[in-house]
Amino acid sequence: MGKMPILALRAVIAVLVAISLFVQIVMVAANANEMDPALVSMGNPWALIGAIVFGLLVFEVVLVCVWQLLAMVRRGTVFSYASFRYVDVIIGAIVAEAVLLAVLLLAQVPGSDGESPGVFIMMGGIVLAVLFVALIVLVLRMLLAQAVAREVEAKQMRADLDEVI
Repeated sequence: MGKMPILALRAVIAVLVAISLFVQIVMVAANANEMDPALVSMGNPWALIGAIVFGLLVFEVVLVCVWQLLAMVRRGTVFSYASFRYVDVIIGAIVAEAVLLAVLLLAQVPGSDGESPGVFIMMGGIVLAVLFVALIVLVLRMLLAQAVAREVEAKQMRADLDEVI
């Protein structure tokens, strides 16, 4: 991968982290006391604020891991066992986000407030979509494992060839 795409991706990640931190620190804190009455009627508004902050924190963890993987790509070491740590953290973060969304979904079971089931179904679809992303990353992890195995095998073959020559 060239230098320009890596720099562009890093710039996008830096902007996303800045926006996420801004929302966590400024927007949530400023709006915590001025909650929308619709949110207050849903239950504990602080639980919702905590869920938003946790969701953004998980997003930031994924961004940091992608940043580290980009550094490994730049150094040419992405096809190593060290990259699994970051991919595993990404998978765990995505699953944690899905669990958080599922908890929020279960807190809003239809019929409890006379709400229509449409929101419940939509949130369920979002939970499934997030889990689908986790499964895609898991498949990509398996592909990375195969690539690492091939890289180790190629290094061994090069070493054997060097001994023969």
